Amino acid sequence: MTTATEPVARITLDIACDATAVDCPDTESWQRAADVALSLADIEVSLDGEQVVAIAIVPPAQSAALNTEWRDKPGPTNVLAFPVPRDQVAPIAELSGEGAHLGDLVICADVVADEAKAQGKALAHHYLHMVVHGCLHLVGYDHIEADEAERMEALERQALQALGVPDPYAV
Repeated sequence: MTTATEPVARITLDIACDATAVDCPDTESWQRAADVALSLADIEVSLDGEQVVAIAIVPPAQSAALNTEWRDKPGPTNVLAFPVPRDQVAPIAELSGEGAHLGDLVICADVVADEAKAQGKALAHHYLHMVVHGCLHLVGYDHIEADEAERMEALERQALQALGVPDPYAV
């Protein structure tokens, strides 16, 4: 596993922010969060060259619809990750020449804001956590089983610490 926080690939974020969302991202901070998360990931596939991660900031109705359709779970959620299979190039990325499309992250602004408030976290920090968490999902990390969750949360803590964000799992 890589321990440095230097990017293993050039990651480009393509961010679309819903007009009703408050506190849309500080693109530079989000870019660093994606870079750090992927630099720490134990990635078995090559991420050579430019990689595109599309991030959509959406309202609850859109998050809920996607969560129901793709995860069979009702209601909106903080972040959904849709990885592009490694042996495929997304048509948009191929046509635009932007590079390989690593995947899409869909972040629900209202859920993230509500969680940050309820957990006493800075909203900007919670958004960075969602970017780190989502990027790790894009490269195969999960938290369904306890050992997977421990491994993923450890990487999240390490990435967030490098970004100056307090441990999101601290009680």
